[in-house]
Amino acid sequence: MPDNRPTVAPHVVRLPQYTKADQEEILGNGDDPFGVASAGLTWLPKKEHFGVRHEDRLVAHAGLLRLPVAIGDAETDVVGVGGVAVAPGMRGQGLARLVVTAALEHARTMGPQHALLFCRPPLVPLYRRLGWHSLDTDVLVEQPEDRLVTMPLRTMVTPLRDGARRPSGPVRLFSPPM
Repeated sequence: MPDNRPTVAPHVVRLPQYTKADQEEILGNGDDPFGVASAGLTWLPKKEHFGVRHEDRLVAHAGLLRLPVAIGDAETDVVGVGGVAVAPGMRGQGLARLVVTAALEHARTMGPQHALLFCRPPLVPLYRRLGWHSLDTDVLVEQPEDRLVTMPLRTMVTPLRDGARRPSGPVRLFSPPM
């Protein structure tokens, strides 16, 4: 296997957009690049994008989207983090940490107290190392045709402000997931 380690330290850039072709550049063109198709969910596109390039190729991405949510009896907004991807040949080099950290730095300027993400169970340890915490409650998300479904993936949260308390109580996203 060739060594794909960068010869210069990778750095994150803000991407003006993130297209299906960009995603395929990172993950290839498989039917289920994130391994979540079995959940049968409709996902929202992200609005803010961060990436890492290696030899003129996009090799990592993280996206953000501000979303309305209810936590317990309180309605607020969160910053949804999604579309986190690292090219298979570039994994294990800290690129997910780089793009997620850069995305969260920007998320801190967006106003909400917390960031939220949904992930497959095998990715929970990665996000825990990055400071995320699993929610111990079901999360309801909206889907087309006015359906409200329980998120089948693990929901994780991280504070965006000093002193922000971890959310407690039932969580409902007033939109499809990001």
